[in-house]
Amino acid sequence: MMNRREHMLALGTLAVLAPWQVRAAGSRSEPFSWGLLVARARSLARKSYQPVQPRTHSHAIDYDAVSQISYRADKTLLPDDDGKGGIRLFPLSRYAQTPIELALVSDGRATPFSYNPSLFEAQGQDVATLLAENDGFAGFRAMNSASVGDWLAYQGASYFRSAGPLNQYGLSARGLAINTSVPGVSEEFPAFTHFWLERGPDQSLIVHALLDGPSITGAYRFVNRKLDGAVTQDVTQALFLRKDIQQLGIAPLTSMFWYSEGNREKGRDWRPEIHDSDGLAMFTGAGERIWRPLVNPPRAATSSFSDNGPRAFGLLQRDRAFDHYQDDGVFYEKRPSLWIEPKGDWGKGAVTLFEIPTEREIDDNIVAFWVPAKPARAGARFDYAYRMNWIGDEPQPIDVARAIDVWTGTAGRPGHEPTANARKIVADFVGGNLASYTQRGQVAPGLNVSGGKILEAHCYPVEGMPGRWRLTADVAKDSADTTDVRAFLKAGNTSLTETLIYQLHWLDGR
Repeated sequence: MMNRREHMLALGTLAVLAPWQVRAAGSRSEPFSWGLLVARARSLARKSYQPVQPRTHSHAIDYDAVSQISYRADKTLLPDDDGKGGIRLFPLSRYAQTPIELALVSDGRATPFSYNPSLFEAQGQDVATLLAENDGFAGFRAMNSASVGDWLAYQGASYFRSAGPLNQYGLSARGLAINTSVPGVSEEFPAFTHFWLERGPDQSLIVHALLDGPSITGAYRFVNRKLDGAVTQDVTQALFLRKDIQQLGIAPLTSMFWYSEGNREKGRDWRPEIHDSDGLAMFTGAGERIWRPLVNPPRAATSSFSDNGPRAFGLLQRDRAFDHYQDDGVFYEKRPSLWIEPKGDWGKGAVTLFEIPTEREIDDNIVAFWVPAKPARAGARFDYAYRMNWIGDEPQPIDVARAIDVWTGTAGRPGHEPTANARKIVADFVGGNLASYTQRGQVAPGLNVSGGKILEAHCYPVEGMPGRWRLTADVAKDSADTTDVRAFLKAGNTSLTETLIYQLHWLDGR
């Protein structure tokens, strides 16, 4: 199978031309509404699962062939009021062989839009012949207002992504995660099988989708907006369970983390850092701000953060300095962050982070999602609503300092013999009221360790960098394979920073 990087490149090679509006093929239409879609998903859940069969003949359309195919500009769907932007479709290929059903919605009625090879242009007769054998679409993308490049794309299972305000694709989202981090249980990938597209009164792009899988069905409504570069998606979903599910993951995010300044030993490449996201951020129901830097563990690892009524969570690319990556081809410093803001009370549950070891940048090895405490039993219904914010900076104002760099290394005094069976954690904090404290002794470290022991800890203002404070801690291992460190800075009983949670994985005492 083609890896994620090749897949992104294949999407990016589809040519970009000027758009025109086109009517849906055929004249038949039927009533459509959110209520009807929910009823359809509920009814489907009472039936046995019938998967959409992949079109194996599309395997012949490989990476080179995909790069020679473009959707015709004069067939662009749903342009905005200025006749620009709009929707263009992806052909089936070796990397996306399962077709979707597509319809356009206007005035409460849905009209199917059927596949025809004439919707695409192909370079070369061989590719044109392959394209003529196709019989469906793999997905679609929303074009920028200037009709150059896209800002949103849906393709493959329930995956979708946005280029965000910095116009650079990175992490992905999906409609649902099922049994993603359950040991000994295969992950299930339900798919969006049908899409209904329409323009909202504010020129938003509204995407309705039907989700279907062995254990679940679902109705989804995405209200997608790109205003002044900011991309938001307001999501409403109604889920109906066919079977019991051990782990139901709501609002899942998928990303890549190979190495950063905190785990340089993983960096065999010449570039200083390689990652789409560098941390999981959480805003808990109790009002605590948490930053958990991502790690590349020696073995698959699950971290669970219990909460009640979470306010927000997301995978962020907090480091925006080009010289920290030195990649002038894929621009990791421009990868979007994705921040999930629940609507309504999500109740009890846990933000779950699943990290998989990797030795290359082409693997999606990071997944984060919300797991409700309510058991996911056959016949149950789950309703959720949330806003997705694809952003290039911090998701919302934070009134305390945040961790901007985290390093790890040998414990002990520099230049002396390292302390055995221990590691040093160094974290720098900036922001909030921290700049008003300028002398040692005014600020103290707050530390708590699970699965280890604090040998020593210090904090001090960084010389020559006003407003920046550094926390250092030597942590010794015990019998556990991992150690979780919670750290923050405080003045008296007042917390001055977000809570930093870092996980150390021990190998042979290191």
